[in-house]
Amino acid sequence: MKLLAGIHHVAVIVSDYPRSRDFYTRILGLDVIAENFRTERNSWKLDLRLPDGSQLEIFSFPNPPLRPSRPEACGLRHLAFRVDSLDAVVAHLQREGVDCEPIRLDEFTDRRFTFFADPDDLPLELYEGD
Repeated sequence: MKLLAGIHHVAVIVSDYPRSRDFYTRILGLDVIAENFRTERNSWKLDLRLPDGSQLEIFSFPNPPLRPSRPEACGLRHLAFRVDSLDAVVAHLQREGVDCEPIRLDEFTDRRFTFFADPDDLPLELYEGD
């Protein structure tokens, strides 16, 4: 029996809610499920849906500590999005002013991928295919 059926959501804490909301909704095109301000925490919670049904939760909190990214810290390394056409998505991101690393080939799967960062420098990956 398999215990886990899939990933339901990933949660990200952001430093500038309006900027990150724009990045994830307008630039990356994720659909808004719900958006709520939690007064008791002085915090926004934005639920976003990807086309496969998985979700991304965006939280804002006053003065969150910076996330160590480089050198890579123990813990979540990056968030990867599956794409059908890597070239098309990279071109879209570049038109929006988002820098992407050079496209590389996964030596084990022969799939193409690249990395870019969200407004808080969280490493995001685009992975072409399954």
